[in-house]
Amino acid sequence: MKIDRVKDKLKGQKPRPIDVKNNYSVFIPFIEIDGKYHILYEVRAKTLRNQPGEISFPGGRIERGESCVKAAVRETSEELLIPERKIEVFSKGDFLVNPYYSVLYSVIGRINVNYEKIVPSEAEVDSIFTVPLDYLLNTEPKSYDLELSVKNNKEFPYGLIPNGKDYKFKRGRENVLFYEYEGKIIWGFTAKMTQNLIKKIKL
Repeated sequence: MKIDRVKDKLKGQKPRPIDVKNNYSVFIPFIEIDGKYHILYEVRAKTLRNQPGEISFPGGRIERGESCVKAAVRETSEELLIPERKIEVFSKGDFLVNPYYSVLYSVIGRINVNYEKIVPSEAEVDSIFTVPLDYLLNTEPKSYDLELSVKNNKEFPYGLIPNGKDYKFKRGRENVLFYEYEGKIIWGFTAKMTQNLIKKIKL
């Protein structure tokens, strides 16, 4: 292959994370209750295949040809059963690349509906609740570290790498955050997204 053809193929390509198989987008929704702003969370339906019963933001997989903003708004509308026109987008948030071949994007905005009138989809949402913004601004999450290690397996060709089974693979470390509010535990990626947003607001 001629180098000019290589150059043409690479021209204009956008950098993308390697090995990412799935892209998801969540909506971090502010909602006004009695004149004060809260952040809304979902408890996922217990019948869901992935993470049943866990606390999350509205969101889901980004479909082909869809932006992270469009996906977050669509999923929020489907899960909370509210019209898309009632979902106001402020901005794109930061994103996470997790160890499971996925990228998790965030979109920040407001839900312009009466909280008491939200009746979410039973197929996807067990219940919803809110946490006052003031509480999150004044409460640091608890932080714990998990060590991620490499487990040997019979299929891996250790003979092809220096030192074989004695090769010093790097060990990973994952920081896991926990917020607790009125008996609800917000943890993992949802807590990390929450803390990241709160840090930006405090700047």
